[in-house]
Amino acid sequence: MEMHEFILSLLIILVSARIFAEIFSYMKIPPVLGEVFAGIIIGPSLLGIVEVNEIIKILAEVGIILLLFEVGLETDIKKLQKEGMKSVTVALFGAVVPFLGGFMISYYMFELPLVTSLFVGGTLTATSIGITVRVLKDLGKERTTESQIVVGAAVLDDVIGVILLVILADFALTGQVNLENTIKIIILVAFFFATAPALAAVMSKFIHIYDLKYRKLPGFIPTIIISLILFFSYIAHLFGAPEIIGAFAAGIALSRRFFLPFGIALKADPHFVEKLESQMRPLIYLFTPIFFVTVGLSMNLKEIDFGSSTFWLLTFSLLIIAIIGKVGGAYLIKGVSNLKKLIIGTSMVPRGEVGLIFAELGRTAKVFTNEIYSAVVFIVILTTLIPPFIMKYLFKLEDKVEK
Repeated sequence: MEMHEFILSLLIILVSARIFAEIFSYMKIPPVLGEVFAGIIIGPSLLGIVEVNEIIKILAEVGIILLLFEVGLETDIKKLQKEGMKSVTVALFGAVVPFLGGFMISYYMFELPLVTSLFVGGTLTATSIGITVRVLKDLGKERTTESQIVVGAAVLDDVIGVILLVILADFALTGQVNLENTIKIIILVAFFFATAPALAAVMSKFIHIYDLKYRKLPGFIPTIIISLILFFSYIAHLFGAPEIIGAFAAGIALSRRFFLPFGIALKADPHFVEKLESQMRPLIYLFTPIFFVTVGLSMNLKEIDFGSSTFWLLTFSLLIIAIIGKVGGAYLIKGVSNLKKLIIGTSMVPRGEVGLIFAELGRTAKVFTNEIYSAVVFIVILTTLIPPFIMKYLFKLEDKVEK
């Protein structure tokens, strides 16, 4: 891609994201859907004036990394620890049931090949943490108990999704599962989770001291914090975890609510945290829309065969298990009202970019026919676009009940 073409593409992405976000906000619809819709409009589904290339993908990845840093920054670690087992329950049920359900429907009902059926199940596994947390922020509900449970579950979901992706990709190539490699990834990811936030918190104290005593040049905080985020994102990748988990860990560590293991507190200066948030916010708001527009750009509605009866039957069957698998996990947790359980379950439904990665891998590995690929992509579209409307209604209902 020529430089002038990239500049034009980026211009169209940023302007269309803002226009549709404003329109959707005016219509009292979560603005994130406007950004996804912008991608559908300017992408191959309709106008075809912007293509997803490697540079756009990288900028989109930076966007989701910064978004997860902000989520970590606003996460109440005490609440996250308190609701930890609830998050684990929601994540495990919400990953295992859709995977097994998708596999069994594909393998036994539609008699698809084993590898194909496994990939279909994998597509339904992971929640799109990007879509979910952005909707929660748009609705002003990012610090509620439900949100803490959802964030914890979605982070675990993402890790499970990546591990499953590695296993299935290996299985598609070799026809067997490398158990030793899988166990190694799980151990490394667990080690990263246990050590990264504490390490980031210690590093942040040195940053704060330097900022107070020695800093002379402007722009120190954004530069050093971006460096810290990228460092932990890279370390997460080396450990076999998604890059966004590294950014999330860095955000948690810099939060004013962070506690080291065994209850040892690193008391953050609230003024420093506020300064950090105010200086990072413009960067976050610049890059995150690129990610959500890219989700829309990746959805090609023209490739979907709407005239196929198999397509509709497979889509309907998988959609049911995709929803039940996520919502059902929320109903296993205790100490939460049924309405809150429904909110948690609905918040876990969006598949977004994670489902599209599985679908694309299935197609490039030649385990998906066009019909199956179309069904899977359509499920991703439906589970991305519909839940935010339901979440908004349920939160409004909850507000009325609590009044």
